[in-house]
Amino acid sequence: MPSRAVHTATITSDGTGFYITEPVFFAEPNYEKVNYNNYGMAFRIQAPPGAYSVYVKTTSDAADTTVSVSGMETSRLLRGGAWDAAKLVPKKVIATALGKEWTYTYVNGRDYLDIEIEPNKVNTPVGVEEIVLQPILPQQREDGSLPTIFTLGDSTVKSYTFDETPMSGWGQVIDAMFNPDKVNVINYSMGGRSFKSAYTEGRFNDILISGSIGDYVFIQFGHNDESTDEFRRFGRGSTEAMYETYIKEIYLPAIRARGMIPVLITPMSRVRGNAAPGYVYTNSFVNRKFPDIMKRSAEESGVTLIDLNSESVKFYNEIGVEATTATVMSIEAGETPGMTTRGSYANGHPLKVIDGTHYKEALAKQFARIIVTELVKTGEAGDSTAAALASYLKAGIRHAAATGDWSKVFPEMAGDTTTGEGAYYRNQIEKLIQLGVMSKDRHGNFNPDAEMTAHEFIQSISKLMNLEESTFAGYPDGKLTREIMGAILDDAYHAKFTSKPKYMTDYNGTAVVPDDPDYDPYMDPGARGAMYYPLVSWQQLMDTAQIAPHLASKVKEAYDLGLIRSEKGIARGQMVNGTELEPKLTVTREKAAKALYFMWVLQQAVNVENDVSSLK
Repeated sequence: MPSRAVHTATITSDGTGFYITEPVFFAEPNYEKVNYNNYGMAFRIQAPPGAYSVYVKTTSDAADTTVSVSGMETSRLLRGGAWDAAKLVPKKVIATALGKEWTYTYVNGRDYLDIEIEPNKVNTPVGVEEIVLQPILPQQREDGSLPTIFTLGDSTVKSYTFDETPMSGWGQVIDAMFNPDKVNVINYSMGGRSFKSAYTEGRFNDILISGSIGDYVFIQFGHNDESTDEFRRFGRGSTEAMYETYIKEIYLPAIRARGMIPVLITPMSRVRGNAAPGYVYTNSFVNRKFPDIMKRSAEESGVTLIDLNSESVKFYNEIGVEATTATVMSIEAGETPGMTTRGSYANGHPLKVIDGTHYKEALAKQFARIIVTELVKTGEAGDSTAAALASYLKAGIRHAAATGDWSKVFPEMAGDTTTGEGAYYRNQIEKLIQLGVMSKDRHGNFNPDAEMTAHEFIQSISKLMNLEESTFAGYPDGKLTREIMGAILDDAYHAKFTSKPKYMTDYNGTAVVPDDPDYDPYMDPGARGAMYYPLVSWQQLMDTAQIAPHLASKVKEAYDLGLIRSEKGIARGQMVNGTELEPKLTVTREKAAKALYFMWVLQQAVNVENDVSSLK
């Protein structure tokens, strides 16, 4: 933690309690919500690692006082809610402040804890009358219940909802590799988190109180720890020394004090978004060498470690720049109706970058593959924790990890879409094959550049959206042109939706402001976000006169609805639309996959976890 001044010289006592009054507070301009100090006083209490019920009776009312424990952010601990985007992981450990009585349940990793009493108002006395610590024994697992693997990390581990498609985290998909009859997997990860912020908001504490003896905690942090706000009170960043301290003095001893088992996972390397073909990837952690610190800390502490950082670099170079760039968050217009905190992805990435930190489901599955493979290898090398975890894997996963043959685990992978230019729409193609909407040939290839027929497209969209093929009667079979595809998309839209999907509403461009209950300062979106609808109007398109008259109205509506967009002039990592619709151009299989994927997301509820691998 960065040091924070508290005051002792002005503490007074009337024999029943201690008081302090502060004439002035500190708040850093422009960072008032994360770097402030109302001073006050603190008591440091010797208390070995373990869980405690903490009771504090103040001399002042809760409206005038903030009581916190060992640097945690009290305002977050007092709120209920959920830890994940889909609200499937409820907050179980809530602090209470009733009148002058404060209660916390806190797991300590150090040999002391701090009780901090801060005033909320200047020139208003606050104080403390009583502090009681009551140790809480580690929780025994109930007879017949399964062990649990808790995953804790940042946006690269997080479980995402459909409105965030196509972004994914490995924590979202790794549960499918474990046998649900042997172990539970619960993902506590969230974007923007670091060792520090996951601690101060109570996320880590909730896992420790919820878990039982023998449960596992997978931890991956490093990306947000690189933030240069390490000396702000509730910043996310860490110096290298801070990072090591969090591991050795806060996280590992707290986990072990609860009888739980830590597993450290080094953060995957970031990808250079503008890398040219032939570029050789290297580890992105060059300024603050957090993966090296984690590896050293694990070795010195006798903790199982999975080196995803090194393995990620190997994998990027194995599949090459084209395939790697395709599976990170490289977004072009028409790829997804999903959104980020900056608004809709529908016209390209709102940040106007190829985001090499975050990634799509196709890459999330490969990171999960790497992690379980390393668990199997490490277990075979004599690590008892890794061996126990490997025994919880599905039999087919253990076999794949041992042999390196993952074809039965990931039958959606095609031979010609995993590397090179054929991987451009790998994420969409794999999802549609997984859903049974598109298929590979007998050689295991997808043939992304092959021409699509109208009949094939009608079959695919009918299955994808649970529509009768008769919905699309009147379209002759033959080559699928863009004008025919646009008309079919329009028909599908009207057959499926009675009102506009939420992706098409103001929802996509609405920023979450500080007064909103879902506001998160770690994910502050700033101003109003980018909107869903095409940036280039129908009237601005240069070639609409080429559209067959009997299709024109449907194609226009499909375009105005954002279901079909110009493919000429768009680019990944840019918010840009083309000015040519190319209505007579034949649609390739990969471009058909792009359009179908867009429609698949459009029909999903926005706040539901994107954990779908088959059609209903």
